[in-house]
Amino acid sequence: MEGIQLGDKKSRYPIIQGGMGVGVSMHNLAGNVSKEGGIGIISTADIGYKEIDFNKDPNKANLRAIGKEIRLAREIAGEDKILGVNIMVAMKAYEEIVTECVKQKIDLIISGAGIPKDLPKYVKNSNTKIAPIVSSLRCTKLIVKHWIDKYDYVPDMIVIEGPEAGGHLGFKNEELVEGNKPKLEDITVEVVNYIKEIEKQTNKKIPVVSAGGIWDKKDIEKFLRLGASGVQMATRFVATNECDASIEFKKAYINAKKEDIKIIKSPVGMPGRALNNSFIQSTEKEKCKIEKCYNCIKTCNVANTPYCITNALINAVRGNIDDALVFCGSNVDKIKEIISVRSLMKELTD
Repeated sequence: MEGIQLGDKKSRYPIIQGGMGVGVSMHNLAGNVSKEGGIGIISTADIGYKEIDFNKDPNKANLRAIGKEIRLAREIAGEDKILGVNIMVAMKAYEEIVTECVKQKIDLIISGAGIPKDLPKYVKNSNTKIAPIVSSLRCTKLIVKHWIDKYDYVPDMIVIEGPEAGGHLGFKNEELVEGNKPKLEDITVEVVNYIKEIEKQTNKKIPVVSAGGIWDKKDIEKFLRLGASGVQMATRFVATNECDASIEFKKAYINAKKEDIKIIKSPVGMPGRALNNSFIQSTEKEKCKIEKCYNCIKTCNVANTPYCITNALINAVRGNIDDALVFCGSNVDKIKEIISVRSLMKELTD
Protein backbone atom coordinates (compact mmCIF):
# COMPACT_ATOMS: atom_id res chain seq x y z
CA MET A 1 0.00 0.00 0.00
CA GLU A 2 1.29 3.41 -1.01
CA GLY A 3 1.07 6.23 1.54
CA ILE A 4 -0.48 9.66 0.99
CA GLN A 5 1.78 12.51 -0.17
CA LEU A 6 0.98 15.98 1.19
CA GLY A 7 3.56 18.61 0.33
CA ASP A 8 6.99 17.38 1.41
CA LYS A 9 5.59 14.78 3.82
CA LYS A 10 4.27 11.31 3.07
CA SER A 11 2.47 8.84 5.31
CA ARG A 12 3.59 5.23 5.34
CA TYR A 13 0.04 3.94 4.83
CA PRO A 14 -3.01 5.36 2.98
CA ILE A 15 -5.08 5.54 6.17
CA ILE A 16 -6.44 8.68 7.82
CA GLN A 17 -8.00 8.40 11.27
CA GLY A 18 -11.15 10.51 11.17
CA GLY A 19 -11.62 13.40 13.56
CA MET A 20 -14.09 12.65 16.37
CA GLY A 21 -15.34 15.21 18.86
CA VAL A 22 -15.84 16.17 21.54
CA GLY A 23 -12.54 14.84 22.86
CA VAL A 24 -12.58 11.37 21.26
CA SER A 25 -9.64 11.99 18.93
CA MET A 26 -7.20 14.23 20.76
CA HIS A 27 -3.40 14.14 21.01
CA ASN A 28 -3.01 10.54 22.22
CA LEU A 29 -5.01 8.88 19.45
CA ALA A 30 -3.92 11.24 16.65
CA GLY A 31 -0.27 11.19 17.72
CA ASN A 32 -0.12 7.40 17.86
CA VAL A 33 -1.90 6.92 14.52
CA SER A 34 0.66 9.23 12.86
CA LYS A 35 3.49 7.48 14.67
CA GLU A 36 2.30 4.10 13.34
CA GLY A 37 2.24 5.29 9.73
CA GLY A 38 -1.25 6.72 9.25
CA ILE A 39 -2.44 10.33 9.40
CA GLY A 40 -3.81 11.19 12.83
CA ILE A 41 -6.53 13.81 13.11
CA ILE A 42 -7.35 15.87 16.21
CA SER A 43 -10.96 17.05 16.48
CA THR A 44 -11.17 20.75 17.35
CA ALA A 45 -14.85 20.60 18.37
CA ASP A 46 -14.88 22.02 21.92
CA ILE A 47 -11.30 20.82 22.25
CA GLY A 48 -10.86 22.88 25.43
CA TYR A 49 -13.57 21.09 27.41
CA LYS A 50 -11.01 20.02 30.05
CA GLU A 51 -9.64 23.54 30.53
CA ILE A 52 -10.43 25.14 33.87
CA ASP A 53 -12.12 28.19 32.29
CA PHE A 54 -14.13 26.30 29.64
CA ASN A 55 -17.52 27.09 31.20
CA LYS A 56 -16.62 30.75 31.66
CA ASP A 57 -14.99 31.39 28.28
CA PRO A 58 -15.21 28.32 25.99
CA ASN A 59 -13.72 30.06 22.96
CA LYS A 60 -10.60 31.15 24.84
CA ALA A 61 -10.25 27.67 26.36
CA ASN A 62 -10.62 26.01 22.95
CA LEU A 63 -8.01 28.21 21.27
CA ARG A 64 -5.53 27.55 24.08
CA ALA A 65 -6.16 23.78 23.97
CA ILE A 66 -5.46 23.64 20.22
CA GLY A 67 -1.82 24.55 20.82
CA LYS A 68 -1.49 22.09 23.72
CA GLU A 69 -3.03 19.17 21.82
CA ILE A 70 -1.01 19.73 18.65
CA ARG A 71 2.23 20.00 20.63
CA LEU A 72 1.52 16.80 22.62
CA ALA A 73 0.55 14.90 19.46
CA ARG A 74 3.79 16.04 17.76
CA GLU A 75 5.80 14.75 20.72
CA ILE A 76 4.26 11.30 20.21
CA ALA A 77 4.33 11.20 16.40
CA GLY A 78 7.57 12.99 15.58
CA GLU A 79 8.08 16.05 13.40
CA ASP A 80 8.38 14.08 10.16
CA LYS A 81 4.88 12.57 10.38
CA ILE A 82 1.67 14.10 8.99
CA LEU A 83 -0.67 15.42 11.67
CA GLY A 84 -4.02 17.04 11.01
CA VAL A 85 -7.11 18.59 12.56
CA ASN A 86 -10.80 18.41 11.75
CA ILE A 87 -12.67 21.73 11.91
CA MET A 88 -16.44 21.98 11.48
CA VAL A 89 -17.59 24.86 9.28
CA ALA A 90 -20.67 25.03 11.54
CA MET A 91 -18.56 26.28 14.48
CA LYS A 92 -19.20 29.94 15.34
CA ALA A 93 -15.49 30.53 15.93
CA TYR A 94 -14.51 28.77 12.69
CA GLU A 95 -12.15 31.51 11.43
CA GLU A 96 -10.37 31.82 14.78
CA ILE A 97 -9.96 28.05 15.08
CA VAL A 98 -8.56 27.71 11.56
CA THR A 99 -6.20 30.66 12.13
CA GLU A 100 -4.92 29.14 15.39
CA CYS A 101 -4.30 25.74 13.79
CA VAL A 102 -2.32 27.39 10.97
CA LYS A 103 -0.37 29.39 13.57
CA GLN A 104 0.48 26.09 15.30
CA LYS A 105 1.84 24.81 11.95
CA ILE A 106 -0.57 21.91 11.61
CA ASP A 107 0.12 19.88 8.45
CA LEU A 108 -3.47 19.34 7.36
CA ILE A 109 -6.93 20.81 7.95
CA ILE A 110 -9.93 18.64 7.02
CA SER A 111 -13.14 20.65 7.07
CA GLY A 112 -16.81 19.69 6.73
CA ALA A 113 -20.21 20.02 8.46
CA GLY A 114 -20.89 22.81 6.00
CA ILE A 115 -19.06 24.10 2.92
CA PRO A 116 -15.58 25.56 3.68
CA LYS A 117 -15.89 28.25 1.00
CA ASP A 118 -13.20 30.57 2.35
CA LEU A 119 -10.74 28.09 3.86
CA PRO A 120 -7.92 28.94 1.36
CA LYS A 121 -7.88 32.51 2.67
CA TYR A 122 -6.55 31.39 6.06
CA VAL A 123 -3.67 29.19 4.87
CA LYS A 124 -2.05 31.77 2.62
CA ASN A 125 1.77 31.85 3.01
CA SER A 126 1.73 28.74 5.22
CA ASN A 127 2.64 25.07 4.74
CA THR A 128 -0.74 23.89 6.03
CA LYS A 129 -2.64 21.78 3.49
CA ILE A 130 -6.44 21.88 3.25
CA ALA A 131 -9.07 19.28 2.35
CA PRO A 132 -12.83 19.82 2.11
CA ILE A 133 -15.21 17.03 3.09
CA VAL A 134 -17.69 16.31 0.29
CA SER A 135 -20.64 13.95 -0.12
CA SER A 136 -21.18 14.11 -3.89
CA LEU A 137 -19.65 15.04 -7.24
CA ARG A 138 -21.86 18.15 -7.30
CA CYS A 139 -20.47 19.33 -3.94
CA THR A 140 -16.90 18.61 -5.10
CA LYS A 141 -17.33 20.67 -8.27
CA LEU A 142 -18.88 23.55 -6.34
CA ILE A 143 -15.96 23.78 -3.88
CA VAL A 144 -13.17 23.21 -6.41
CA LYS A 145 -14.56 25.82 -8.83
CA HIS A 146 -15.10 28.37 -6.04
CA TRP A 147 -11.60 27.90 -4.58
CA ILE A 148 -9.97 28.23 -8.00
CA ASP A 149 -12.08 31.21 -9.12
CA LYS A 150 -11.91 33.18 -5.88
CA TYR A 151 -8.56 32.18 -4.40
CA ASP A 152 -6.62 30.58 -7.27
CA TYR A 153 -6.27 27.61 -4.91
CA VAL A 154 -6.64 23.95 -5.82
CA PRO A 155 -7.59 21.62 -2.92
CA ASP A 156 -4.63 19.69 -1.51
CA MET A 157 -6.87 16.68 -0.92
CA ILE A 158 -10.56 15.72 -1.18
CA VAL A 159 -12.28 13.64 1.52
CA ILE A 160 -15.52 11.92 0.44
CA GLU A 161 -17.74 10.94 3.38
CA GLY A 162 -20.39 8.47 2.30
CA PRO A 163 -23.76 7.70 3.94
CA GLU A 164 -22.37 4.94 6.21
CA ALA A 165 -20.12 7.35 8.16
CA GLY A 166 -20.53 8.17 11.83
CA GLY A 167 -21.48 11.55 13.26
CA HIS A 168 -22.84 14.33 11.07
CA LEU A 169 -23.77 13.33 7.53
CA GLY A 170 -23.94 15.47 4.40
CA PHE A 171 -27.08 13.78 3.10
CA LYS A 172 -30.82 14.37 3.30
CA ASN A 173 -32.83 12.02 5.53
CA GLU A 174 -34.48 10.38 2.54
CA GLU A 175 -31.03 9.55 1.12
CA LEU A 176 -30.17 7.60 4.27
CA VAL A 177 -33.00 5.09 3.86
CA GLU A 178 -32.08 1.64 2.52
CA GLY A 179 -32.75 1.55 -1.20
CA ASN A 180 -32.20 5.30 -1.61
CA LYS A 181 -28.67 5.42 -0.26
CA PRO A 182 -25.94 6.60 -2.65
CA LYS A 183 -23.01 4.16 -2.76
CA LEU A 184 -19.63 5.41 -1.62
CA GLU A 185 -18.08 3.35 -4.42
CA ASP A 186 -20.09 5.23 -7.08
CA ILE A 187 -19.35 8.66 -5.57
CA THR A 188 -15.64 7.76 -5.37
CA VAL A 189 -15.44 6.83 -9.07
CA GLU A 190 -17.25 10.05 -10.10
CA VAL A 191 -15.06 12.28 -7.93
CA VAL A 192 -11.81 10.52 -8.92
CA ASN A 193 -12.62 10.97 -12.63
CA TYR A 194 -13.42 14.66 -12.13
CA ILE A 195 -10.29 15.26 -10.03
CA LYS A 196 -8.15 13.64 -12.75
CA GLU A 197 -9.36 16.41 -15.11
CA ILE A 198 -8.50 19.09 -12.52
CA GLU A 199 -5.04 17.55 -12.03
CA LYS A 200 -4.39 17.80 -15.77
CA GLN A 201 -5.54 21.43 -15.88
CA THR A 202 -3.58 22.53 -12.80
CA ASN A 203 -0.61 20.13 -12.88
CA LYS A 204 -1.22 19.37 -9.20
CA LYS A 205 -1.66 15.94 -7.58
CA ILE A 206 -4.85 15.85 -5.49
CA PRO A 207 -5.35 12.70 -3.36
CA VAL A 208 -8.98 11.56 -3.09
CA VAL A 209 -9.82 9.84 0.19
CA SER A 210 -12.95 7.71 0.72
CA ALA A 211 -14.67 7.46 4.11
CA GLY A 212 -17.75 5.93 5.70
CA GLY A 213 -18.29 2.26 6.53
CA ILE A 214 -14.76 1.14 5.67
CA TRP A 215 -13.89 -1.76 7.95
CA ASP A 216 -10.89 -3.86 6.91
CA LYS A 217 -7.95 -4.31 4.54
CA LYS A 218 -10.26 -5.74 1.88
CA ASP A 219 -12.35 -2.53 1.95
CA ILE A 220 -9.24 -0.36 1.78
CA GLU A 221 -7.91 -2.27 -1.23
CA LYS A 222 -11.30 -1.97 -2.97
CA PHE A 223 -11.27 1.83 -2.77
CA LEU A 224 -7.63 2.00 -3.84
CA ARG A 225 -8.58 -0.04 -6.93
CA LEU A 226 -11.39 2.45 -7.64
CA GLY A 227 -8.77 5.20 -7.84
CA ALA A 228 -8.81 6.64 -4.31
CA SER A 229 -5.41 7.50 -2.83
CA GLY A 230 -6.51 6.43 0.63
CA VAL A 231 -9.32 5.95 3.12
CA GLN A 232 -10.49 7.67 6.27
CA MET A 233 -11.65 5.50 9.19
CA ALA A 234 -12.96 6.67 12.54
CA THR A 235 -15.17 4.12 14.33
CA ARG A 236 -12.50 1.41 14.41
CA PHE A 237 -10.01 3.73 16.12
CA VAL A 238 -12.37 4.31 19.08
CA ALA A 239 -11.79 0.75 20.30
CA THR A 240 -8.07 1.29 20.80
CA ASN A 241 -6.07 1.70 23.99
CA GLU A 242 -4.82 5.07 22.78
CA CYS A 243 -8.22 6.61 21.98
CA ASP A 244 -8.77 9.65 24.21
CA ALA A 245 -12.36 8.71 25.14
CA SER A 246 -13.33 7.03 28.41
CA ILE A 247 -13.44 3.25 28.80
CA GLU A 248 -17.24 3.52 29.12
CA PHE A 249 -17.41 5.12 25.66
CA LYS A 250 -15.31 2.31 24.20
CA LYS A 251 -17.46 -0.33 25.94
CA ALA A 252 -20.59 1.26 24.45
CA TYR A 253 -19.08 0.46 21.03
CA ILE A 254 -18.15 -3.09 22.04
CA ASN A 255 -21.66 -3.76 23.38
CA ALA A 256 -23.48 -2.16 20.41
CA LYS A 257 -25.79 -4.27 18.27
CA LYS A 258 -26.95 -3.48 14.73
CA GLU A 259 -30.40 -2.50 16.00
CA ASP A 260 -28.83 0.07 18.36
CA ILE A 261 -27.68 2.27 15.45
CA LYS A 262 -29.99 5.17 14.58
CA ILE A 263 -30.10 8.18 12.27
CA ILE A 264 -30.83 11.18 14.49
CA LYS A 265 -31.44 14.88 13.91
CA SER A 266 -28.56 16.82 15.42
CA PRO A 267 -28.83 20.33 16.89
CA VAL A 268 -26.31 21.24 14.17
CA GLY A 269 -29.21 20.87 11.73
CA MET A 270 -27.84 17.80 9.95
CA PRO A 271 -28.73 14.13 10.27
CA GLY A 272 -26.22 12.05 12.19
CA ARG A 273 -25.55 8.41 13.02
CA ALA A 274 -25.45 7.55 16.70
CA LEU A 275 -26.31 4.88 19.27
CA ASN A 276 -30.01 4.86 20.16
CA ASN A 277 -29.46 5.04 23.92
CA SER A 278 -31.77 6.28 26.70
CA PHE A 279 -30.65 9.89 26.07
CA ILE A 280 -31.72 9.84 22.41
CA GLN A 281 -35.01 8.16 23.31
CA SER A 282 -35.82 10.73 26.02
CA THR A 283 -34.90 13.78 23.92
CA GLU A 284 -37.19 12.58 21.14
CA LYS A 285 -40.08 12.76 23.62
CA GLU A 286 -39.14 15.86 25.59
CA LYS A 287 -36.78 18.83 25.10
CA CYS A 288 -33.86 19.02 27.55
CA LYS A 289 -33.55 22.03 29.82
CA ILE A 290 -30.54 24.01 28.61
CA GLU A 291 -28.96 25.94 31.48
CA LYS A 292 -25.97 27.29 29.57
CA CYS A 293 -25.21 28.03 25.92
CA TYR A 294 -21.59 27.54 24.81
CA ASN A 295 -22.11 29.52 21.57
CA CYS A 296 -20.49 26.69 19.65
CA ILE A 297 -22.67 26.12 16.57
CA LYS A 298 -23.88 28.76 14.10
CA THR A 299 -27.09 26.89 13.30
CA CYS A 300 -28.14 26.02 16.87
CA ASN A 301 -31.12 27.90 18.33
CA VAL A 302 -31.38 27.45 22.11
CA ALA A 303 -35.11 28.15 22.04
CA ASN A 304 -35.94 25.11 19.94
CA THR A 305 -32.95 22.77 20.01
CA PRO A 306 -33.83 19.44 21.70
CA TYR A 307 -30.61 19.40 23.74
CA CYS A 308 -27.18 21.02 24.09
CA ILE A 309 -24.86 19.10 21.77
CA THR A 310 -21.77 20.29 23.67
CA ASN A 311 -23.02 18.84 26.97
CA ALA A 312 -24.22 15.66 25.28
CA LEU A 313 -20.84 15.01 23.63
CA ILE A 314 -18.81 15.92 26.73
CA ASN A 315 -20.93 13.46 28.75
CA ALA A 316 -20.14 10.81 26.13
CA VAL A 317 -16.37 11.24 26.15
CA ARG A 318 -16.33 11.33 29.97
CA GLY A 319 -18.29 8.09 30.20
CA ASN A 320 -21.76 9.28 31.29
CA ILE A 321 -23.19 7.24 28.42
CA ASP A 322 -26.85 7.22 29.52
CA ASP A 323 -26.96 11.02 29.35
CA ALA A 324 -24.95 11.41 26.16
CA LEU A 325 -24.90 11.60 22.39
CA VAL A 326 -22.70 8.70 21.24
CA PHE A 327 -21.87 9.10 17.55
CA CYS A 328 -20.82 5.95 15.65
CA GLY A 329 -20.35 4.51 12.18
CA SER A 330 -22.57 1.89 10.55
CA ASN A 331 -20.18 -0.97 11.42
CA VAL A 332 -19.95 -0.29 15.16
CA ASP A 333 -21.67 -3.62 15.92
CA LYS A 334 -18.65 -5.46 14.47
CA ILE A 335 -16.31 -4.16 17.19
CA LYS A 336 -15.65 -6.84 19.81
CA GLU A 337 -12.46 -5.82 21.63
CA ILE A 338 -10.08 -3.00 22.48
CA ILE A 339 -6.66 -3.28 20.86
CA SER A 340 -3.63 -1.04 20.35
CA VAL A 341 -3.32 1.40 17.45
CA ARG A 342 -0.23 -0.54 16.34
CA SER A 343 -2.19 -3.80 16.22
CA LEU A 344 -5.06 -2.19 14.31
CA MET A 345 -2.72 -0.62 11.75
CA LYS A 346 -0.97 -3.98 11.32
CA GLU A 347 -4.32 -5.72 10.80
CA LEU A 348 -5.37 -3.13 8.20
CA THR A 349 -2.15 -3.26 6.21
CA ASP A 350 -0.53 -6.71 6.53
